[in-house]
Amino acid sequence: TDDDSIWIFGYGSLTWKVDFRYKCSKSGYIKGYVRRLWQGSTDHRGKPGHPGRVATLIKNPNEITWGVAYQIGSKDIQEVIDYLNFRERCGYTTDNVTFYPSDSAKNLENVLIYIATEDNEEFLGPAPLHEEAMHIVTSSGESGQNSEYLLRLAEAMRNMGVTDRYLFDLEQKICELMVQP
Repeated sequence: TDDDSIWIFGYGSLTWKVDFRYKCSKSGYIKGYVRRLWQGSTDHRGKPGHPGRVATLIKNPNEITWGVAYQIGSKDIQEVIDYLNFRERCGYTTDNVTFYPSDSAKNLENVLIYIATEDNEEFLGPAPLHEEAMHIVTSSGESGQNSEYLLRLAEAMRNMGVTDRYLFDLEQKICELMVQP
């Protein structure tokens, strides 16, 4: 085993797009947070003046958020942290949480998460679901269409066997908007 390894929890694009080296991954959840697409993205899924909407975690003691935890070997930690710090530079901070693997294995303590806090300048916050969907459908950036981000995230949750009502309701609204002339 690699006792000096760390674990990082992904709940947004890291559930389906991993651009760093890792030893293994586990699907599962964290407690006390709910996933919402309330963070603005002017660098990946939007542009200055018209940010995309990407996932963040909002504290809620009664909720859980499903995603994927990645084990980073000791020789890769600094490179991966530097990469994620750059990638998540627009309003994200870090915290440590307990991760509960879906395979009933031992819980993982001190798993690193990136969270966009409400006090950062890119935070968009809540809006009626239809407005969030319209915003997502009309946004794109360096990493592609904002709608692709949401659709791939919803697909990743389905592939894990997870029901995320907020995410799936937003997906339905986006699909309805995408087929309108």
